[in-house]
Amino acid sequence: MEVTINKSKLELVEGDITAQDTDAIVNAANPSLLGGGGVDGAIHRAAGPELLAECRTLGGCRTGEAKITKGYRLKARHVIHTVGPVYHREGPARSAELLTSAYRRSLEVASENNLRSVSFPSISTGAYGYPMEEAAPIALQTAIDYLEIHTDIELVRFVLYGQRAYQVYERALQSIVAQ
Repeated sequence: MEVTINKSKLELVEGDITAQDTDAIVNAANPSLLGGGGVDGAIHRAAGPELLAECRTLGGCRTGEAKITKGYRLKARHVIHTVGPVYHREGPARSAELLTSAYRRSLEVASENNLRSVSFPSISTGAYGYPMEEAAPIALQTAIDYLEIHTDIELVRFVLYGQRAYQVYERALQSIVAQ
């Protein structure tokens, strides 16, 4: 599914974030930035040991913030690492604030580095326990709000792992567009 905001595209695809050829892919990282499970581990494995070496120089990352590295062995030239909230620890209201910040800061980092296209996973909806039905509208609305103001980003792609994730995001996007 694809929608146009200003002159930018927002699209949903089902697939593997490590295979994306956008200027940057976003890593749903842990605060250490030193790799982990899920999307984080997959990105570190695909990028190679150089990514871990660069991440060691960054001093970690706070929840809701974002940092950038090279992409190394990935098709994407850069990885934007962001830390989403742990849902049961932060609670619904604070989690929504932090999740919004993680998406917005990732887009700001992309703009600051003159990147035109960014691929996102569904941040915090795996091991961090954020209910996908709550996270999807936040992720999509944050991207739409950013694209309405910042025309430098030409493409925001949500790369969703599995049919269920794609369907949840598709329903959320249809609901937002219908408003």
